[in-house]
Amino acid sequence: MSHHVRPMTSEDIPSVQEVAARSWKDTYEGIIPEASQERFLQAAYSTERMELRLERSRLYVAEEESRVVGFINTTYVNNEGKAMLGAIYLLPEVQGNGIGTKLLDAAISALPELQELYVEVEKDNRSGKAFYDAKGFTFVREYDDPIDGHVLKTVEMVLEVNQDSGASASVDH
Repeated sequence: MSHHVRPMTSEDIPSVQEVAARSWKDTYEGIIPEASQERFLQAAYSTERMELRLERSRLYVAEEESRVVGFINTTYVNNEGKAMLGAIYLLPEVQGNGIGTKLLDAAISALPELQELYVEVEKDNRSGKAFYDAKGFTFVREYDDPIDGHVLKTVEMVLEVNQDSGASASVDH
């Protein structure tokens, strides 16, 4: 089945909210209490918050037969060549089909000055950690991250990006 990755638009917000909710429930069941998940999703994926994300960061969606099945959200690159991967979520039924890789590749190629891409992943999120490990992310640190009265063990990882395509960006040191 063919998958198409494109920049997200405001018309995609309801679909992205659905992907986030379904993916969170599938990923964090038994890790984060359901009530905490609901409160987080309502805050982080409200329509107002999603409009702000569209204005202030980069978002791409993956489509399968005109239906949004996944998305990725990154910050812009700072003056040190660093960016954060804030979210990458897929509907549970399409995971393992290369869509996450396509989303990650699209996000990285849209940031030509990127040198390091950071991500934070819950330690018990095995599928997320396996994805990042497979893509070459390496361990930076582990810390306690309180979310709605529940403490998560969060792992920060980084991907060293080499985008030597002839174009070079000057970075102030």
